[in-house]
Amino acid sequence: MSKFTIHTLESAPEDSKEFVEKSFKANGRVPGLHGVMAESPSLLEAYQVVHKLFMDSSFDAEELTVVWQTINVEHECTYCVPAHTGIANMMKVDPALTEALRNREPMPTPKLQALHDTTLALTRNRGHLSEEEIQNFYDAGYGNRQILEIILGLSQKVMSNYTNHLAETPVDKVFEKFAWSPKG
Repeated sequence: MSKFTIHTLESAPEDSKEFVEKSFKANGRVPGLHGVMAESPSLLEAYQVVHKLFMDSSFDAEELTVVWQTINVEHECTYCVPAHTGIANMMKVDPALTEALRNREPMPTPKLQALHDTTLALTRNRGHLSEEEIQNFYDAGYGNRQILEIILGLSQKVMSNYTNHLAETPVDKVFEKFAWSPKG
């Protein structure tokens, strides 16, 4: 049973109010994750900054989705998988790609498969990649910038996935139709 509060605009600690207000303005609501993170103003601020930086990376909407969902699924985050399914829909990402990610199925293109494989390897191996894994990533058309940007996305997902695990954050109503649970 979680002992974390999902803060609102009204209940957020004073030092978090500006970040909760920013979240409300961006989303038209305070997502549950942001409400939980509001307990730590530093975490919520860091999450918002890292999110913006990752959104501004060299990755397009499909690639952002591959990185996010690969990590969400690997971390078995029952809050973030549905949220990023809805976000992918808003970003006009092909639902077939999102479903493949949710179900641990192959990616539709070799380049996206290389991104998925590299993200998964970085996540599972705590930042270690073999020379072969790095070369496969380069051969797909990516470079050092994108490896580092995966690490940026991974840092964002560690903040959100781990927070949701501890807080048992319920899926936001807007994303309930995309509910997900790990298979097996």
